[in-house]
Amino acid sequence: MKYEAILFDMDGVLIDSEELMAKAGIMALHDFGIEAKPEDFIPFVGRGEDLYIGGVAEKYGHTYVTAMKDSAYAHYGDYVESEAFVPPEIPSVLFKLRDLGFKIAVCTSADKGKVVHNLRAMGVTEDVFHAIVTGDRIKNKKPDPEIYLTGAGLVGCAPEKCAVVEDAPSGIKAALAAGMLAIGIDTSFSAEHLMQIAHPDRMIHSLNELPELLVKMNA
Repeated sequence: MKYEAILFDMDGVLIDSEELMAKAGIMALHDFGIEAKPEDFIPFVGRGEDLYIGGVAEKYGHTYVTAMKDSAYAHYGDYVESEAFVPPEIPSVLFKLRDLGFKIAVCTSADKGKVVHNLRAMGVTEDVFHAIVTGDRIKNKKPDPEIYLTGAGLVGCAPEKCAVVEDAPSGIKAALAAGMLAIGIDTSFSAEHLMQIAHPDRMIHSLNELPELLVKMNA
């Protein structure tokens, strides 16, 4: 088998949570006297909440403190099940990939607390995945390849035998830097933008396309 493991980013790939996270960030920063706007967060998508929240706070001249992130996660948890969109095909795609013999992992810049919220909204448990790597375990955030190299190690696969599914330029760049197949999905950014900025190896529009793509590539 050419590819043995699939490493997923989470937000924007397994759950459409970017608008909700921006809403939570706005609410959290408001608690600290900062009036942020949704577009303020766009440059920090996929790079972890310390930078996602902190970068916007600093834009408005405030020093970032982790209590801002804690507040954002609390607001996020209040709304994730009712407002975040989980593509209905997610559970079936994950189980199909497992049935095909692939190891699957989540490699997300988000902290463990947010992952717990997301899994609850997705209706799946941690043991669906062979490994979960969260941003609070990683020193160097995307586009550094550390998170994907860590994921590959946890599932016991060489980097060149791993495929990564990513929605953000920083994550695609991290996958490529790790020596992995980078599959972009145009859920958060257009395919044209991802191709121009990050140059993924493949593009898909839905996770439904993923099993067939990988089977063909392994043929």
